[in-house]
Amino acid sequence: MKPAAFDYVRAESVDEALAVLKAEGSDARILAGGMSFMAMLNMRLARPKVLVDIMRVGPLARLEEQGGALVVGAGVRQARLLADERLAGVVPIIAQALPFTGHAQTRSRGTVCGSIAHADPSAELPLCLVALKGHVHLRSARASRKVPAADFFTGMMATAKADDEMIEAVSFPGARGEGTAFREIARRHGDFAIVACAALVSGTSIRLTVGGVADMPVARDFPLLEGSGLDDALNAFAWELDARDDVHASARYRRELVRRIGRSTIEEARRCRA
Repeated sequence: MKPAAFDYVRAESVDEALAVLKAEGSDARILAGGMSFMAMLNMRLARPKVLVDIMRVGPLARLEEQGGALVVGAGVRQARLLADERLAGVVPIIAQALPFTGHAQTRSRGTVCGSIAHADPSAELPLCLVALKGHVHLRSARASRKVPAADFFTGMMATAKADDEMIEAVSFPGARGEGTAFREIARRHGDFAIVACAALVSGTSIRLTVGGVADMPVARDFPLLEGSGLDDALNAFAWELDARDDVHASARYRRELVRRIGRSTIEEARRCRA
């Protein structure tokens, strides 16, 4: 199929992009990498009247360490973030997860913020943003706001972003001193995860975040459990996620993956911290 007709605006500044969003509202969409959005256009699942291309806006290409967090602008491609020498030191869990995000070809075009905006519950970057308690920086012509990841994702491919807002950047808090690990099960490497787990282990707690099961990434904080205590906690978490059968896997299989992959991811994070 081919997309429905639309107008194209190549924004030269953030203000120009925001002016179009203000004028067109829900009829306008931001275009960055387009790895997911172009497929939606071709299948006519999305029918915007105006596409606003932001990849020529210089300030949106910022990638900087700020206040112990890595701030990633809307124009930063996934490949650039993965190649950044600061990544493994500041937010190692992103360095662990990004190689599972699509393939080298898609990472060379897809943007970090684009994945966050798409909000697929099986995607790796939204999962890691929730795991790290990161923030999404939203901006419109009327105001700017900073939304915690836990409040930004509201459902299946749904977010708290208003029609006249764009994601200006996301910030991934540093995880220094914590053990981190990421694991996922997918039909093929580079596919969206059937179940993905991100674990952060500190000296006092375990934080496990699961994607691919519920309508959005879900995190739980546990004390430093071991043995049957950890098994019981993971079993309860698996049931809380309200898994459903689909063409990729049964609910029962997903619950079992949460138990098994969850435990192995936590154990790996513990070893990394040690």
